[in-house]
Amino acid sequence: MEVEQAIQTIWDFHHMGHEIVASDAILALGSHDTRVAERAADLWQAGMGKWLIFSGGLGRLTEGVWETPEADLFREIALEKGIPDENILAENQSTNSGENFRFTEQLLRKRNLFDSLQSFVVVQKPYMERRAFATFKKHWPENVCRVTSPQLSLEEYCQSSHPEINREQVIHLMVGDLQRLWVYAEQGFQIPTHIPQPIRQAYDVLVAAGYNQYLVNNL
Repeated sequence: MEVEQAIQTIWDFHHMGHEIVASDAILALGSHDTRVAERAADLWQAGMGKWLIFSGGLGRLTEGVWETPEADLFREIALEKGIPDENILAENQSTNSGENFRFTEQLLRKRNLFDSLQSFVVVQKPYMERRAFATFKKHWPENVCRVTSPQLSLEEYCQSSHPEINREQVIHLMVGDLQRLWVYAEQGFQIPTHIPQPIRQAYDVLVAAGYNQYLVNNL
């Protein structure tokens, strides 16, 4: 398998292809990519959820770069797009995917909302769809989860105003997130994900090509 084929193979695998339908809430997981907030806001405006929830403090890619927690910045984007403040909830302390769900649950329970929200549309970066789903199902196994992300090809996704979202960086990140699908499952952070042999092969090709910056054992 050639490097370019391996890159596209892993990019495609990270997408779950869920059909998005109206749910109880939309949950956008924080990151350095504000297009996640825009996608979540567009889904709310399309009637895909009553509540728009943002979760994220300052994580690995935003700490020391942003002064405002991810969830707070995402909230501002949603407000600018015309979403009423009373329909928005924000949790701005989490620093990883597990905390996204734990801290969001704490917020929802404090608002007496958690038990009434049974279905979620989770919005994440394109190369984190599967990990978002696996983490969701670890924390909230009885709830319905449909995952989506900004609707962009790899090349479109890399055409971002954020300097850290460039093609080389994105490839490093998506290889690292693929590895986390099995490493974090083994550590009990998320449910297991079946990794087909061609995906493992593509992973090996890209690691051999030097795309190892965000592998767990390299951090």
